Amino acid sequence: MARYLLFNKPYWVLTSFTDPDAERGERAETRATLGDYIDVPNVYAAGRLDYDSEGLLLLTDDGELAHRLTHPRYKLPKRYWVQVEGMPTEPDFAPIRRGELTIKKRRVAPAEVRLLDPAPAVWPRVPPIRERATIPDTWIELTLREGKKRQVRRMTAATGFPTLRLVRVAIGPLELGELAHGAWRDLSAAELQRLRTALGL
Repeated sequence: MARYLLFNKPYWVLTSFTDPDAERGERAETRATLGDYIDVPNVYAAGRLDYDSEGLLLLTDDGELAHRLTHPRYKLPKRYWVQVEGMPTEPDFAPIRRGELTIKKRRVAPAEVRLLDPAPAVWPRVPPIRERATIPDTWIELTLREGKKRQVRRMTAATGFPTLRLVRVAIGPLELGELAHGAWRDLSAAELQRLRTALGL
């Protein structure tokens, strides 16, 4: 029977079960991996979440579902809470909403964005972000339907508000909810059915 796991990935954890740099001898110390948190055989991350990003990750041994989850054709929305440097206002979001940003000579698709006020209740990051008394920070929510490398960070930087912290809180119909930092659980039957429906399976 196939397995489908939701994992709340901590900061500075690779989305693989081994550190390829350490295996190639390019790094003296092995970085934290999924294997430090998950002891389930034959499952792999369906998609990526950067080493310095946190939050929701799906792992499975269902190759067809993983393929659809990561294929651009299906455009499954992914929602992020993003702590940015500075205090953006609604006009600052216009280029994101209208799809007017160009990153590495490619136009990015329009995205949904809104201010989060009050700031969301999230676990403390280890190590914590660098706080500067003279520069405020703001939490925003971004929902994307494409997944270019480091896209969220590049989008916020392009609008003048660099990302300080990035937490993925939803993948399509799957939500992080109350899943503890560093914990994992199996999908419920209802969650799996909603995901399969969203992917046309």
